[in-house]
Amino acid sequence: MTSSPPQRPGLRRRPSTRIRIAIAAGLVTCMTAIGGAAWALDRFVVEHVELVSASAVEGAGAVATTTEAAAFTVTAETVGTGSDAALVTTAVLELDDITQLRSAFADDAYGENITELPSVIAEQVGASLAINGDYYGFRDNGIVIRNGVLYRDAGAREALVLYRDGTAAVVDETTTSGEQLLADGAWQTLSFGPALVEAGEVVDGIDDVEVDTNFGNHSIQGDQPRTAIAVLADGSIAFVVVDGRSDASAGMTLTELAEHLASIGAVTAYNLDGGGSSTMVVDGEVVNTPSNGGERATSDILYLAG
Repeated sequence: MTSSPPQRPGLRRRPSTRIRIAIAAGLVTCMTAIGGAAWALDRFVVEHVELVSASAVEGAGAVATTTEAAAFTVTAETVGTGSDAALVTTAVLELDDITQLRSAFADDAYGENITELPSVIAEQVGASLAINGDYYGFRDNGIVIRNGVLYRDAGAREALVLYRDGTAAVVDETTTSGEQLLADGAWQTLSFGPALVEAGEVVDGIDDVEVDTNFGNHSIQGDQPRTAIAVLADGSIAFVVVDGRSDASAGMTLTELAEHLASIGAVTAYNLDGGGSSTMVVDGEVVNTPSNGGERATSDILYLAG
């Protein structure tokens, strides 16, 4: 009688080459997804504080600032008709000195992904009037000069520069530097865009511009809530916020916004962060209707001290 040979313990058939390749590919995909998610969280969510007290640095700067409060008027109007109608809130600032127009960072800290509600930032700095800024903290490039202090010198796009002599200009950041702009008298730089009005004329082709199309961003085209800043022909500055994404207000395209700004006398106008960020705060109260159903936290505001 014969018997079957004993089974060798622990011996298993190796998977085929095709199966092994599939398993390896799956592991790589899984690890890539996990790594990508971790990178995205670190890059776009986790706070990276580079400077704890920006106001202390600005206060120690060599730029003389005025303590006088600036006057301003706020109006709300409907622009357009029917389904294209948009509610536009405009604040016109009567500045005696450009240093009355200031910027503030969320939590008074400079860095990436540091955010707070615009009304909270406004309250912390005693602002009588404020709008959301350019959300500098969402990106790691662009020239950032705020209140006469250079925080970041990494030119990437078209920026608006407000100079200490009260003039403004749209500049290509990639052809200059923050140090040069500071030497030229820059008081604030805003790095979002695009420019909407230059020399009193609507800029051509702005409805084809995409800003920051990297991970986590969305198109800025079509009818959207908007925030803009404009220098008017009489030398005053306007903060303009357009409501959108609702039955009550359609929002505006970039060209519609530019045309509206030109119609109110804009010589230079520039697009800031919009969408759910578009917010205006007057004496502590939000006076427009943000599209998220409430304020969205942002990294910075432009404001007038109370």
